[in-house]
Amino acid sequence: MLTGGQRHDITQAEVLLVGLDSDFVIADRGYDAEAFLTFICDQGSTPVIPPRKRRKQPRAYDTWRYRERALIECFFNKIKHYRRLFSRFDKLARRFLGFLHFAGALIWLR
Repeated sequence: MLTGGQRHDITQAEVLLVGLDSDFVIADRGYDAEAFLTFICDQGSTPVIPPRKRRKQPRAYDTWRYRERALIECFFNKIKHYRRLFSRFDKLARRFLGFLHFAGALIWLR
């Protein structure tokens, strides 16, 4: 789901996870909200989200699985080489996502 640059991604996180059958949900510290963690557990998944530093009661998470998130971050770095994506020149979300698919295919074919 495509949101504005000023909106936080957690506002769309639950919508994206509805109906997905996964064992783990890996995300960064920005997704460490009690309501979201409860939603993940209710879906039957295990959250792999590090706790925020200001959390009063730190909770445990699987640090080994969290390292897999680096693959996604590397992909984001690669798509930022395409100026059309990082600058968001397209007005329509359909065109933006179409070029994102195209860039993903180019990266995959390298």
